[in-house]
Amino acid sequence: MALHGILILAAALAGEAPAPAAAVELVSSAGEGAGGVPRDDSYAPGTARIVTGILEYTRWPGPAAPLTLCVAGPAQQAGRLDGLRLADGRTVQRRQIAPLPLAIGGCQVLYIGNIPPPATRQLVAAARGKGVLTIAEADPACRSQAMFCMVYEPRAVSFRMNVDAIARSGLRVDPRVLRLAEGGF
Repeated sequence: MALHGILILAAALAGEAPAPAAAVELVSSAGEGAGGVPRDDSYAPGTARIVTGILEYTRWPGPAAPLTLCVAGPAQQAGRLDGLRLADGRTVQRRQIAPLPLAIGGCQVLYIGNIPPPATRQLVAAARGKGVLTIAEADPACRSQAMFCMVYEPRAVSFRMNVDAIARSGLRVDPRVLRLAEGGF
């Protein structure tokens, strides 16, 4: 990634909105050839480590409190998202919800499972601007405009991030979150 792209990324993660074209460029340059969701839950441990890391690097407005992670729809790799504990002592409470925009009330994190793309886009749109971190399990190209999109490769789990979506979210995501994507799990 060019220095220009890194500066745009740092500005976006600090809460300064980059130009939309730059944000799209950063998302699309994250890598090609990403795979879909595996049919078994073999990537659940890696998914849990990545989700925990993303939550560690994210700051919500308001006082620190337990986070509610809502899982919308069937999620093959979300089996280990129960009972997560962050380094600062906060707990993450998992709640299964219907994949409907009205169901996201009270969610600080929205983990979107394997649902049709139009429903995924509706959920992401409903969460936009409400301080809800969005993670899509079954959208490796990040077409839904979720903030983070899981990518499952034959021997690794990583993610793509949508800088524009993060900048519009009202959340603060530390740029060091990129370290998680580089290493994969």
